Amino acid sequence: MGLRGQLPNSISLIDKKIIKCTACPRLVSWREEVAVTKRKSYQDEKYWGKPVAGFGPENAKVLIIGLAPGAHGANRTGRIFTGDSSGDWLYRALFRAGLAKQELSKSRSDGQELFDTRITCAVHCAPPENKPNTKEIEQCSEWLDLEIKALFATTRSYLALGGLAWKATQGALLSIGEELPRKRPKFSHGASFKFRGSDGNIRLVIGSYHPSQQNTFTGKLTRSQLDSVVRKAGRFAHAGKPL
Repeated sequence: MGLRGQLPNSISLIDKKIIKCTACPRLVSWREEVAVTKRKSYQDEKYWGKPVAGFGPENAKVLIIGLAPGAHGANRTGRIFTGDSSGDWLYRALFRAGLAKQELSKSRSDGQELFDTRITCAVHCAPPENKPNTKEIEQCSEWLDLEIKALFATTRSYLALGGLAWKATQGALLSIGEELPRKRPKFSHGASFKFRGSDGNIRLVIGSYHPSQQNTFTGKLTRSQLDSVVRKAGRFAHAGKPL
């Protein structure tokens, strides 16, 4: 991964190093293959085909953690949760909560902007069948550790999309030396807990079902459910600031 020696301590440096990462051979092979074979409807587009870094300001108050880039979404566009159905759901909820400039995110040049919010993921390369293996998750966890640490001074709420992100978020917080409650809820939509950070500030960790088609098409996750957790994360982070 290239994290040995001097570690990057700013979001911009972390992003630059993530994009160059080649630590997981299976993921490198898959993301590059997809970028060449492409989906028929995107045959005329040039795919990103590299690791996808986070998106949002370096002083974010809300950090959203997803699973991994979509093969024909972020792996195509180069921006996390951009260019697929999952992204449409997430950015619409962010827009409705006053955390995004636009309702949709289609490309890196569409003018989208996040307000006090950053989106990242537990694994930064598109995995086959959207299923990174244990070793790949562990390898990529170092990036999440660095990102959460770099953002810690300003972040007040963490929104984990899916069970893997729920686990990864807590693992990263523990890895950077934060103390979490011994009794923490199991993952479910809306599960949450608070903890006092090493700087004395109270923070919120909240879970949500991932806005994947598997969840949205079946009705497991509704728009109102996603709106609710996004607004809760935003309101807590802004400590009463109207959204």
